[in-house]
Amino acid sequence: MQVLGLGPPDREAIMLQGWIVIAVALGYIGLLFLVASYGDRTRRFGREGRWRFIYPLSLAIYCTSWTFFGSVGLASRTGFDFLTIYIGPMLLIGLCSPLIVRIVRLAKAQNITSIADFIAARYGKAQTVAATVALIAIIGTVPYIALQLKAVSSSLATILVPLGPASGMMQPVFGDIALYVAVAMAIFAVLFGTRHIDATEHQDGLMLAIATESIVKLVAFVGVGVFVTFWMFDGPLSLFAQALERPNTAAVLSREPVPSTLLAMTLLSLFAIVLLPRQFHVTVVENNSENEIRRASWLFPLYLVLINLFVVPIALAGMLTFGPGQVDSDMFVLALPLAAHSNLFTIAAFVGGLSAATAMVIVESVALAIMVSNDILMPLVLQRREALIASRGNVGGLLLIVRRMAIFVILLLAYVYYRLAGDAQLASIGLLSFAAVAQLAPAFFGGLIWRRGTARGALAGMIVGILVWAYTLLLPSLASVGIVDQGLLLHGPWGMALLRPEALVGLDLPPLAQGVIWSLALNVLGYVVFSFGRAPTSIERLQADLFVPSDLAPIAPSFRLWRSSVTVEELTTTVSRYLGEERTRSSFDSYALTRGIRIDPKAEADFQLLRYAEHLLASAIGAASSRLVLSLLLRKRTVSTKAALKLLDDANAAIHYNREILQTALDQVRQGIAVFDKDLLLVCWNRQFGEILALPPQLTRVGTPLDHIVRFHAEQSRSDKETADALVREQLGRYVNSSEPFLERLAERDLVMEVRANPMPDGGIVTTFTDITPSVKAAEELERANESLERRVQERTEELTRLNTELGRAKGEAEQANISKTRFLAAASHDILQPLNAARLYVTSLVERQGGGNDAQLITNIDASLDAVEEIFGALLDISRLDTGAMKPEIVRFRIDEL
Repeated sequence: MQVLGLGPPDREAIMLQGWIVIAVALGYIGLLFLVASYGDRTRRFGREGRWRFIYPLSLAIYCTSWTFFGSVGLASRTGFDFLTIYIGPMLLIGLCSPLIVRIVRLAKAQNITSIADFIAARYGKAQTVAATVALIAIIGTVPYIALQLKAVSSSLATILVPLGPASGMMQPVFGDIALYVAVAMAIFAVLFGTRHIDATEHQDGLMLAIATESIVKLVAFVGVGVFVTFWMFDGPLSLFAQALERPNTAAVLSREPVPSTLLAMTLLSLFAIVLLPRQFHVTVVENNSENEIRRASWLFPLYLVLINLFVVPIALAGMLTFGPGQVDSDMFVLALPLAAHSNLFTIAAFVGGLSAATAMVIVESVALAIMVSNDILMPLVLQRREALIASRGNVGGLLLIVRRMAIFVILLLAYVYYRLAGDAQLASIGLLSFAAVAQLAPAFFGGLIWRRGTARGALAGMIVGILVWAYTLLLPSLASVGIVDQGLLLHGPWGMALLRPEALVGLDLPPLAQGVIWSLALNVLGYVVFSFGRAPTSIERLQADLFVPSDLAPIAPSFRLWRSSVTVEELTTTVSRYLGEERTRSSFDSYALTRGIRIDPKAEADFQLLRYAEHLLASAIGAASSRLVLSLLLRKRTVSTKAALKLLDDANAAIHYNREILQTALDQVRQGIAVFDKDLLLVCWNRQFGEILALPPQLTRVGTPLDHIVRFHAEQSRSDKETADALVREQLGRYVNSSEPFLERLAERDLVMEVRANPMPDGGIVTTFTDITPSVKAAEELERANESLERRVQERTEELTRLNTELGRAKGEAEQANISKTRFLAAASHDILQPLNAARLYVTSLVERQGGGNDAQLITNIDASLDAVEEIFGALLDISRLDTGAMKPEIVRFRIDEL
């Protein structure tokens, strides 16, 4: 490789510069060690809060040295085609984040450790599917790792080439910089990627180092871009003006894109952001919460935009600065500051490229090593368990050794490919890897939407796809470096032009588009045809129900639960050989505590305990291998491996069926029911829970915090944030501490609920929500009626009191009138009696005078009349005396016949 026209170099200055570069590289690697160690020590803080940007930055591991160096090289040849490599990830992470959330949920529920584990779990935990996915991932990723080795070694050579031989020949193996780079990356990956046997355990230190590297490469690339654009060329307007004046650079800017190539590259990048082993690891396995995904849905696309801002300016600057063939276009990022004699930005570009490469290689090799140990070597070891693991008390240690060895072997294979690839461009190697990994897409995405897909179909599709990929894409790349005869590309095998690798059946398309179309089309065809060729097995139907949920009611499976005759002690001993005694004991104790049972070591393990043991093992050796381990344990008490697998699958089916029955039953309950774990995260609920609370879909998901649900209603009923916060704290306190039911009112919906929160043994709570609005309304109506009745009774009482008062007054007046009347009668009778008495006296005198005269009888009659009138007035006087109480009646007995 030639270095820029810098004039005769100062030998001592170059030597000093070389040593500085090596020292900076070693210092940077040391810094990563410190960052990773710090992350492991402070993992108790978690990633929320102060570390909330680690997850989005770890996704930026997608931006490797292909982005840092190769995008500029690709832009210098094809213009803006490089953008397709970033459009796909923006679409999937930015716009399809619910799909990522669904994938993460499935992976957490199944204890998934890798992309191979995920696909195998979907298709009945088939070991052959897992091994095939692992092999395809290795085949597709080894060239990609070789790309990183080539980028780092090329960047070092660009700076240090004056120290070496003038010849452009490839260096001897033991003098090759790339070999030492590969060894250093392998050591880092072993130290920080294989410390725990549990592959699902979050490696916070490693992720913090990856996030740090993402920041370093972004700052370095943007810094170089600003230096080149504004320092070397006086801004983008001046740069583009000069580029348009030169025919070769103007041609790049005005180049017509090829639609088929753009579509193929976009499709490959969309698949790669999830299917690449390292991307699946950081996106799914290392995910802590769904909040991280929502945060990454806008931060990650923003990162991609920022890191690509200066790709075209740097490419144009490189073409304007260097003559054709003078400098590898992939190295423009490094060569431009070097040409400008800027040691600062030269070092920055080198460190940025080193950062982009090391992050990818470390995580990729760790993810591949997990697949190699769990899905390829572990089944082989279990097949010969008597010779290999029967005498080992700790199989977990063996797994760690296998993973560490696998990392070195993978990097050795990548180094071999790097040596064979020669001068291949970074972008071409990257696209070759993307196309290989894309062969997992039909089985992966098809398994998420199509229930009928089977392991046989997935296996057939992947095998056909990778073979077509090898024929149409890998074979031409090997022919370009002289490993395969060029005549095969020109004339086809046996001279059959229709079978030419780059033009199958005469299809006139660019080589990349043609290889992608043929491989994926035949892959999908094989997947569909072979899936229809045989009915899914019971375990495949069971897993399909989990990965592609159905709204239909569960159908009782046709199985019988055999007695396993495996004791709890045997089961825990088997699990502890892989996970360690301490973790196994604590896990089974937690299982017993959660279910409120006591596990007797001598008792037979029921199918639920078997399923839990399989779930635990999956975190260490993968879903497929965990199923195989338990089948071998059960085989001791059954007649064959097939019978043991049938027993294990029946146990899984029984648990799934019981879960479906329970969910169906819960959905028929009138009350809303929700279960929250000890961290107050939603783990189980029924349909009425979401309906009663009117929750949006994003809040009825596994892992939703209780405070988010409470806050949703608080913010609807309270416009003031401080008031809403206070209400949330109050409500959470009632959920956690209240042992009595309490009422919740949703005024905006005119709804009243009775909430009961009952604690569980493990610290979680079970909550029920009952709509008691009709009862409350009836009680309120009755209360209002009672209040109205009391008011009417009070009014009537007051009216009666008033009437009684008036009656008493009237009665008093009447009595006074009666007394006055009596007095009047007494007085009147007395006054009248005086003249009557005088009249009688006169009449008596007349009677005596007349004697027996003619008027005697008349006078006698007058006297009798006056006597009668006197008696009447005497009676009136007696009555008045009785009324006034002056005379008391005397009650005596008398004969009635005397009256």
